[in-house]
Amino acid sequence: MIYEGKAVTVKSLEDGIVELNFDLEGESVNKFNRQTVEELGAAAEAMKADSSIKGMIVTSAKSVFIVGADITEFGALFTLSEEEIAGWCIKSNQAFNAIEDLPFPTVTAMNGIALGGGLEMCLATDFRVMSTEAQCGLPEVKLGLYPGFGGTVRMPRVIGVDNAVEWIAAGGQHKPEKALKDGVVDAVVAPEKLRDAALSLVKDCIAGKIDYKAKRQEKLDPLRLPPMENMMAFQTCSAMVMQQAGRNYPAPMAAVQTMQQHAGMTRDKALEVEAKGFAKVATTPVASSLIGLFMNDQILKKVASKWEKQAKPVNLAAVLGAGIMGGGIAFQSASKGTPIIMKDINEPALELGMSEATKLLAKRVDRKKMQPAKMGQVLSSIRPTLNYGDFQGVDIVVEAVVENVKIKQSVLADVEKNVKDGTILASNTSTISITKLAEALEKPENFVGMHFFNPVHMMPLVEVIRGEKSSEEAVATTVAYAKKMGKTPVVVNDCPGFLVNRVLFPYFGGFGMMLRDGADFQKIDKVMERFGWPMGPAYLMDVVGIDTGVHAAEVMAEGFPDRMKHDYKDASEVMFENKRFGQKNGIGFYKYETDKKGKPKKVVDEATYELIKPHVGASKDFEDQEIIDRLMIPMCLELVRCLEENIVSSVPDADMALIMGIGFPPFRGGALKYIDSIGVKAFVELCDKYKDLGGLYEPTAKLREMAANGESFYQ
Repeated sequence: MIYEGKAVTVKSLEDGIVELNFDLEGESVNKFNRQTVEELGAAAEAMKADSSIKGMIVTSAKSVFIVGADITEFGALFTLSEEEIAGWCIKSNQAFNAIEDLPFPTVTAMNGIALGGGLEMCLATDFRVMSTEAQCGLPEVKLGLYPGFGGTVRMPRVIGVDNAVEWIAAGGQHKPEKALKDGVVDAVVAPEKLRDAALSLVKDCIAGKIDYKAKRQEKLDPLRLPPMENMMAFQTCSAMVMQQAGRNYPAPMAAVQTMQQHAGMTRDKALEVEAKGFAKVATTPVASSLIGLFMNDQILKKVASKWEKQAKPVNLAAVLGAGIMGGGIAFQSASKGTPIIMKDINEPALELGMSEATKLLAKRVDRKKMQPAKMGQVLSSIRPTLNYGDFQGVDIVVEAVVENVKIKQSVLADVEKNVKDGTILASNTSTISITKLAEALEKPENFVGMHFFNPVHMMPLVEVIRGEKSSEEAVATTVAYAKKMGKTPVVVNDCPGFLVNRVLFPYFGGFGMMLRDGADFQKIDKVMERFGWPMGPAYLMDVVGIDTGVHAAEVMAEGFPDRMKHDYKDASEVMFENKRFGQKNGIGFYKYETDKKGKPKKVVDEATYELIKPHVGASKDFEDQEIIDRLMIPMCLELVRCLEENIVSSVPDADMALIMGIGFPPFRGGALKYIDSIGVKAFVELCDKYKDLGGLYEPTAKLREMAANGESFYQ
């Protein structure tokens, strides 16, 4: 053994060839933590000192190659100064440079996923051979960062400016075909041939059949582009990246600017530029938020895994109600491998549900994300029916009928009589109390809420709602089923609106009060979209459905009258009374026309102003920040209340639910992270500034205590 560590080993093979193998002790995957980086450098030194070595292949002992840097470890570094972070980058890069500078040819055998630092390791070797089952990419921009282990330096020198910008600024994860086409890898082979292919390639280099030194030199030299072409390439790329990334995500543009800045430099000078730029983006609030979201997501996955251990298997599911929602649930279940029965009381409804599932599958086929044969297989695993004939074999039933207490209770009581003992019943209600619905059941312990968000196939969140009598097994099984469907489940306790809708409606309440006070709904929409929301509140109401929103607002007002009941006519109520329900009937706050792609396009409707005029104050131009404060404070405070009341169990659950359920701006990290970014003390002072507006703006006693003690939600 030439070198033996706890993450990296180097052993001799044959004919002077050695194998550098990654196998991080105690972990299911390889990742770059401090230990791995240090051992890589030490291994390189040991090989450099051994004159008998003629070539090297790099392998992984795990099913993945390297998943990237250990963000749980390195994330703490980003609280340091820019100078300290840049210094860490330079020091870490010495290990990768040492591999690149070895006095013999090097080939990486990429057996599985190679992301971030994993792909940067591959780029440090002379050649890369990839398994047909592997994937690779540089996803750092999704954490508000860009590659810091030489990725911005080596990638453009290996594959050219245009391709490098795409790989780095978009942060995608790519299949072997794409990697080979763009030149990131030199060959793609079947998994069983990977090792032999790497050995063959390094032997050809040793034999002089391939000039590996010339290949390596391209990575050490400045970019080989005339200055004018170089400038034009980066200008074109910059415009494209700016348009796609937007101003709220600085890392993609910073990556392009860094690559342009060091394009004319040799490797070591270029790495210094990369390190300084990396340090700058690593210390931005956006990076802090996005890294926080990554950590929160890991926490949610661990929690879901714990629930799965208590779950009963779900081999066959059913959905009651075959509308758009029921069809979406059926599609999601079947496409992820769980056959599902779709029941309704009439044939046209079943046809609508099957049509919805077929449409979603056809889109996947059109986009080359699914083979036609697979589409047929998925469709055949959705069984439409008008009776309970096959329900004895069902493990879980999702009720998705009309949002009416009596109808839901009747349907649930009916289905309970037609399923086997122990079948879990779940309601997709968005507002009705799970405890209330359970009153109609003989075994309420088998009943939970399973709230999907529309459209089902796109929205990642599922709220699993625990009623007063819901058993742990029922919750666990529903969590496991949601996860199996490709969703992220968050368990919450029962209350009006549960978690997401309960928090959303105070935001709408703040919007309603602003219109009452003379604000322009169009300006509010524009301000909140600039803040980072995918759509402003008026547009969002139209998309959700104003009739749905008015009904939900009534439920919320009844549940929390001290702050959610109002003594004025809300603009949404005016829309409802005038049968302006939003996109569903083509008119709400805005009018909707069909664009060239057949999608609804909103246009201004002056009649909206005339309709609400009798119910609002004189027109007033509010400052952007006041609009933001008056809408965000009620939402943030309601989430704080949900946390304090144990409606949601943790800070990560709370923030992730809003991001995945209603599109809270990810770069802000969540509502509780947003409070932290302002400072709890400053946030409480901001609430007090608007105390005359009522209970929606009143901080809790515990939040005031946190402010006084200098505490935050994320310690």
